[in-house]
Amino acid sequence: MEFDPQTPQFHTSDSSSFGYVSAHERWPVILTGAIDDLHRTVGDVGDEEKRKEGKAIIENLANLKYELQHDRLLTPIPDDGLEPTAAEYNKELEQRGKLSWCNGPWLYMECYMYRRLSTFFAQSKHWKGYDVFARQKMSTFKSSRPAVLELAARYKELALEAEKGEGKDGKTTEQIEQARRVLFSEMCEICLWGNATDLSLLTTLTYEDLQKLQGSQARKAAEKNILVNDMDAAFDVLQKAQKEKKDQERRVDIVLDNSGFELFVDLILAGYLLSAGIATKVVLHPKSIPWFVSDVTPPDFPDLLNALKDAQNFYTAPDETGREHQPLSEKELDEVTFLYNQWSQLHQDGKLVIRPDPFWTGAGSYWRMPHTAPELFEDLKNSELVLLKGDLNYRKLTNDADWDPTTPFTTAIGPLGPNSGLRVLAFRTCKADVVVGLPAGVDEELRQTPGGGGDKKREWAWTGKWAVVSFCDGKV
Repeated sequence: MEFDPQTPQFHTSDSSSFGYVSAHERWPVILTGAIDDLHRTVGDVGDEEKRKEGKAIIENLANLKYELQHDRLLTPIPDDGLEPTAAEYNKELEQRGKLSWCNGPWLYMECYMYRRLSTFFAQSKHWKGYDVFARQKMSTFKSSRPAVLELAARYKELALEAEKGEGKDGKTTEQIEQARRVLFSEMCEICLWGNATDLSLLTTLTYEDLQKLQGSQARKAAEKNILVNDMDAAFDVLQKAQKEKKDQERRVDIVLDNSGFELFVDLILAGYLLSAGIATKVVLHPKSIPWFVSDVTPPDFPDLLNALKDAQNFYTAPDETGREHQPLSEKELDEVTFLYNQWSQLHQDGKLVIRPDPFWTGAGSYWRMPHTAPELFEDLKNSELVLLKGDLNYRKLTNDADWDPTTPFTTAIGPLGPNSGLRVLAFRTCKADVVVGLPAGVDEELRQTPGGGGDKKREWAWTGKWAVVSFCDGKV
């Protein structure tokens, strides 16, 4: 709070905001899903002590849901040994005064809910580290099969071409540069729209919906919906670094968002950057605890690689409904295996690094980073570009504040902006009220579209239909 901007944050009590919808409609569904998952797991447990403890956690989850639905006051989190510490959350809770579930700052309340949920497992003997969302993550990745196979085929072709080097087919330097720029934009757009699989928001998504959201035709049709697009500026700094630091380490960091298909497309981007020599090292930043349903945790990375390693079994095994699936062709299996082999080797070689930090699951905005996580802040300065994926990272960059939508992105991210020593690129499909960097009149125009919200709400920014890709070069 001490280091946050003065612009007021969105509140769960504001009936015109998506925070209100979240508290009243989304969060109860999410907690119900967590309870159902644990019920299923406990039902298969043979050890009586573990089963009894699992049932106690289910009861705690049910009580948390009751507190939420009856707008009870938030209570301090017990000391459970997890990072970020309960003390950090409790200090802010005390500073903010008495907060009830339906009357408090949306960002803090949502982070508090997931941090509180983790406590139930951290304090247990047999359930430490259990992720109630893991089953959903892998199920959604499995249902993303059409897009996974499409991208695997495209990626193998591009990666092999990139590894051959450039200038051997008669193209001019300008033509090569333009081709690289287009490919970079394509990879970034794949990363951007991969966010369509955010499980905390798309709770009713069907198998057919996923196919529509994730295919190349859908991405092409959605290009016009990128309201702010700074991909060229990001490519320029990476290309400049590649030319000027040819024999030096050139690092790109990706602060991850969702697991499953979105982690898959993040790895597509990371692998491409390394194959093309645009970066020599990519550092991936997952969350340290289960977070916002589908966010990446460290175990999700090996889980995804293992699924690709045994892709035939993973994608053809009957799903939870008993539905059977066609076997992968020899060509499809070869393309998926190529991904597994390359990404595993990059990880083994230290070029693809997984680096969690408790800061990412704190309750506050990224305005606090230089003061509350100075080591992380200094480390990120070593990166040529820090990509922050998804809606939550965007909300934290901007403090989830009610900025005027024409406020420059460089202003809204405060200490991570100009002169910070960081280069920041935020990829975000809009699923919350906060949005900055828009040209004058765009917000007003979108509000008047069908379902846009009119004069009282910014509903157009809740759906994920629109996106922003915002860049700030804090190294100049």
